[in-house]
Amino acid sequence: MRRKRGFINNAVMDYREALEFTKQIAQQAGDYLLGKLDTELIVNSKSSPVDLVTDADRGSEELICSAIALHYPQHEIISEETARNIEGREYQWVVDPLDGTVNYAHGLRAFCVSIALLENGEPLLGVVHHPAQSETFWALRGQGAYVNSQRISVSPEPRLDRSLLATGFPYDIRNTAQTNLDHFLKFSICSQAVRRIGSAALDLAWVAAGRFEGFWELKLKIWDMAAGVLLVSEAGGQVSDFGGDKLNLFEPFIVASNGLIHEQMIKLLAQAPPDDLLSYISGNR
Repeated sequence: MRRKRGFINNAVMDYREALEFTKQIAQQAGDYLLGKLDTELIVNSKSSPVDLVTDADRGSEELICSAIALHYPQHEIISEETARNIEGREYQWVVDPLDGTVNYAHGLRAFCVSIALLENGEPLLGVVHHPAQSETFWALRGQGAYVNSQRISVSPEPRLDRSLLATGFPYDIRNTAQTNLDHFLKFSICSQAVRRIGSAALDLAWVAAGRFEGFWELKLKIWDMAAGVLLVSEAGGQVSDFGGDKLNLFEPFIVASNGLIHEQMIKLLAQAPPDDLLSYISGNR
């Protein structure tokens, strides 16, 4: 693998070195999170009763952000829990210290650490570490996607009705008309099955690895998506907004797929919610 280099403030930045650094701190944060599972967690609500934060979220964030600030003090950091940042920087680290907090708070080991480095707003490298399975998904722009040392690629399945999909629901589902339940209904009928794992970063990593054919969700934040978007792209997949246009990481709607079912997903998302469920089911058999 070629070593990529860029320049920042007249200093050389080694992209490969940054990638190895990112993998290391993601794994350290994952070890920390696994260790905290055996303790009594402090759990609080943020925007709603289903939007949780724990002392483990904050401890993981401190571990990651302190390491980044020490090694790359001139870079901006965007993190879920504190959103600290230094404005106007060419390089931005996007950190989700614990994606899947509700799972974590209930002892369900479907959670991960997600870290991406953006260069001029575009993902340069991404790491999603799933500590419970000792799996580190990673990608460097233009160099492919991997889990641990194994290269990964998206699924070759071309048909939506034979595809396994993933999605999630917004934290304000109790108080919004945009619940995703209408899309969940349509995709449940028209695909092989839909899974709701509870971690968008893991969903995207698993699309990249060919475990899911597709993923969609609404009301996501940049830290939910940044690393996973690069993984899917580097694994040969496709990522867009709900209209099929180029994804803006700061916008909340995402569709990710193996590319082969992408247009089918976009068309289904554009359909109005069914008024007659039985007619809709019979029409899509």
